[in-house]
Amino acid sequence: MQRRAFVFTTAVAVAGLIGGLAFSAPAMALTLGPSGDAGVGPSGLTACGGGGQKVPEVVTCNAIELDNTSTWKGPHTAGVAEPAGYGPAQLQQAYNLTAASAVDGRGRTVAIVDANDDPLALPNLATYRAQWGLPPICGVGSFRGCVTFSKVNQRGAPWPLPSPDPDWAQEISVDLDMVSAICPDCNILLVEADAATPQSLARAEDTAAAADPVSIGNSFGMDESPAETSGDAFFDHAGIAVTAAAGDDGYGVEWPASSPGVIAVGGTTLSPAGGSGRHWTETAWSDDSSGCSAVEPQPSWQARVSAIRTQCAKRAVADVAAVADPDTGVAVYDTFGDLPGWVVFGGTSVSTQIIAAVYGLADGGNGSPGASALYAAPSRDFFDVTTGSDGTCGSDLCTAGVGWDGPTGLGTPDGTAAF
Repeated sequence: MQRRAFVFTTAVAVAGLIGGLAFSAPAMALTLGPSGDAGVGPSGLTACGGGGQKVPEVVTCNAIELDNTSTWKGPHTAGVAEPAGYGPAQLQQAYNLTAASAVDGRGRTVAIVDANDDPLALPNLATYRAQWGLPPICGVGSFRGCVTFSKVNQRGAPWPLPSPDPDWAQEISVDLDMVSAICPDCNILLVEADAATPQSLARAEDTAAAADPVSIGNSFGMDESPAETSGDAFFDHAGIAVTAAAGDDGYGVEWPASSPGVIAVGGTTLSPAGGSGRHWTETAWSDDSSGCSAVEPQPSWQARVSAIRTQCAKRAVADVAAVADPDTGVAVYDTFGDLPGWVVFGGTSVSTQIIAAVYGLADGGNGSPGASALYAAPSRDFFDVTTGSDGTCGSDLCTAGVGWDGPTGLGTPDGTAAF
């Protein structure tokens, strides 16, 4: 049994002006309970917006909590007292990152943009890192080999911070833990927007970019609308890899994942496999989101891919993927709100921050941090996911296959060479 962990009370501004760029959208206010009172969505998920349908102009997060950790389908090691959910060593092994995660990332910063404040972000992060023997946060425990953690508001100041929100705090814990799992030596900057609105999150995005991180991870999304193109510039920063979650509502496209300036990240079901070769198998996660944008133009680097060119006249989602299925989800530590500590999470929030952290390890090793460089990379630099689907569109846009496909893009990381 899975449940949507993040449902927000959001009043969306009808017009905002940030940095000279205006958003315009119909006025809308939405109020839902913290467990997703709007109804049951795909695969038994309780979804925000009602019945698994996204609500226009409402920004939500793309993370899903597994209700009962005992149903987690990953490998349980007899006699080992570890939390359910994949930990850093397993995730690094699955994506051929073990060697890079041990030596790369020091001095580099991965930024995360979320909304509202998680007042327990630092102690929860410290607990996660201590559990898995990752380098401590400077000022928490040993200073030898420590990494920095900074938390600022959307204007870049450490105070005042936005109002606390237990739902967004869960998202923040997911994001911080996944960056830590993949790039243990990366410094982390958390930028907390004042509210879950396109205007506040866009302002926070610019603040994150001003800190010159290697990458910025964005685990949120909203339904597409014609107004979205006026906000694309906030998610396109030269020299910075900007990742965005494809979504958790099955076949369909959301923004900013559809923005041409981002790396759109889909999701997989990740399971251990026996025998020789790679000891993991992946299929497209059934609740992943993918497809053809109705708004954004097709980038030239996607037009060169025949599976996209013949089936989509505009921007196609996704570009790359990683684990997102809550049933094979990751261990996360969070104690703010109603969570007891160790929980299992999935959703494309997880995969998005994994990919952001891979960029932290690679530091532009492929020559460019944008999605265009991924499409220029050799196919051998990805694990190609060839089975599974997130819908019944009858094409590569929702069904995994050889080469590029909507749910998993070019594939999942096989080391850092493509990044």
